[in-house]
Amino acid sequence: MSKIRAFNAVVYVLVVVPFAILFMYMFGRYNRVIRRFVAKIFLKIFCVKYEEIGSIDKEAQILVMNHQSFMDVIVLEAICPLNLCWIAKKELGEAFLYGHALKAPKMILINRESKREIIRLLKEAEDRLHNNRVLCIFPEGTRSKGGEKLLPFKQGAKVLIDNFKLKVQPIVFFGTRANLDVGAFKFDNSNFTIKYLESFIPSGDDWYNELKELMQDEYTKIYTKSDICMGE
Repeated sequence: MSKIRAFNAVVYVLVVVPFAILFMYMFGRYNRVIRRFVAKIFLKIFCVKYEEIGSIDKEAQILVMNHQSFMDVIVLEAICPLNLCWIAKKELGEAFLYGHALKAPKMILINRESKREIIRLLKEAEDRLHNNRVLCIFPEGTRSKGGEKLLPFKQGAKVLIDNFKLKVQPIVFFGTRANLDVGAFKFDNSNFTIKYLESFIPSGDDWYNELKELMQDEYTKIYTKSDICMGE
């Protein structure tokens, strides 16, 4: 059933996303509406179930999240009322079809192997913020396997936040990899959790490490609770 559901999800992407890309290029000012509609329909068709703890801060300027699955992006695109701007690795923008799904709405694509890219990141981030976009970044830099520990945080997010003095809202995803694993072509559609932590404007020299520890603590609480539930 998992493989069949994954196949159906691929069919949905191949059929619907090209039209979404076309409409975003044609009607740029409505790209957020289009993206949200496509993501909402995906959740509805596949009866995706999740638990939200807390709520989105509509005054947040950047959302900092751990990353387990492409479902992280789909669900946030569907449920978040803000005009999101994802920061992703440049290679994703070169992919057939999916690349244009990032380019059409002017997501920020960077070459993480080049230290000079930070200048372009800051320039593009300033443009998106000026246009009332809310930045979204996965500081781990890649998808984790959904184990007990978050991956180390890369420094790009810290430089970006410090430079613009952004209001940060951390978000913790748990169980999205078990729900949808694109690499393994599995779509079990199990329940997952999204926890919105309190927003803050960073201060002090060690705030980034403290943020990592906070997100790890919150993730561990959900992880432990999940283990208890499974044990029962």
